Amino acid sequence: MEGKFDIHILFDHWDRFSAGFLHTIGSSALALVGSFILGTIIAVMRIAPLKPLNWIGTAYVEFIRNIPLLLVVFVFFLGLPTLGVPLDGFTSGTLGLMVYTASFIAEAIRAGIQSVPSGQSEAARATGLSYMQTMVHIILPQAIKIVLPSISNQFINLVKNSSILAVVSGFDLMYYADLINADTFLPLTVYTIVALFYLILTLPLSMAVHYMERRFRAADR
Repeated sequence: MEGKFDIHILFDHWDRFSAGFLHTIGSSALALVGSFILGTIIAVMRIAPLKPLNWIGTAYVEFIRNIPLLLVVFVFFLGLPTLGVPLDGFTSGTLGLMVYTASFIAEAIRAGIQSVPSGQSEAARATGLSYMQTMVHIILPQAIKIVLPSISNQFINLVKNSSILAVVSGFDLMYYADLINADTFLPLTVYTIVALFYLILTLPLSMAVHYMERRFRAADR
């Protein structure tokens, strides 16, 4: 039975597959927006003229990037309740994804900021713009454009990493796949179907990344 492939599993358990798919989309979208905002803030802190901000930004990136995603999620799911802040699996997993992915996005954006000619920042400051105004209106738009393909790849990784929600009962695709497999004992079918659902999410993102790379290369010629 374990080696049997039965496509009817998809239709017989469509309600659970679709629920997991929607939760995966929701978690990925929230973590995507949150990680981009947080990553941008951390990137600016890392190159800010204030040393304490540099230290905080660097400590965040170096610490979070070098620990497992699962551990970050457990901090929210198991750690915060001990401090009187209980969180459900979906929220814990989404916050963990956001915090973890932000460390990689921060490094990408920092590299983009440093690739923008310093003369532009100096010229903006000479016209009376503050450091933050210069960063928001002059530097960041160019930096993000430069590293957008790299950031987009991190977003693809985020979607795949969303399977971590299954560990904390986050009602994602993998969570429901485990339940369906427990009922049917057809892992080949169940997890192949789940893989196809993930491809539905990641392939369009991957194609968008390649499209943007071609557009940027053409614009630079």
